[in-house]
Amino acid sequence: MTGTAATQYTWGTGRRKTAVARVRIREGTGQFFVNGLECNVYFPLEVQQIDVRSPLALTDMKARTDVWVNVKGSGKHSQSGAVLLGLARALKEFRPDLEATLREAGLLTRDSRMVERKHFGHKKARKSFQFSKR
Repeated sequence: MTGTAATQYTWGTGRRKTAVARVRIREGTGQFFVNGLECNVYFPLEVQQIDVRSPLALTDMKARTDVWVNVKGSGKHSQSGAVLLGLARALKEFRPDLEATLREAGLLTRDSRMVERKHFGHKKARKSFQFSKR
């Protein structure tokens, strides 16, 4: 935790593909901001909103914590996955007794899948140029 006694924040970092989310939480009234915007404005799709709020809903901390997120890189869907991981890690630091619940739900595991690099002699990673025998 960092800050003064009145404003003690807990930080968590989440990553997904090339998205990086820095999540900061503290006790509060349930505010949720992503890059300075309300969560519902930044993540317009309901699937993304459910993903982002799932650690809070699982641990019944939705109305008891304020969340601020800075996220960059990749697309919105990957960013929502990064925010989910960062928020779960921040909650684990904030209240260590919640770690078992979060881990059991699989929210503390980073998704290690990344884009495969482009290979020499191919159009993309796996796609080849059209083969002509003659």
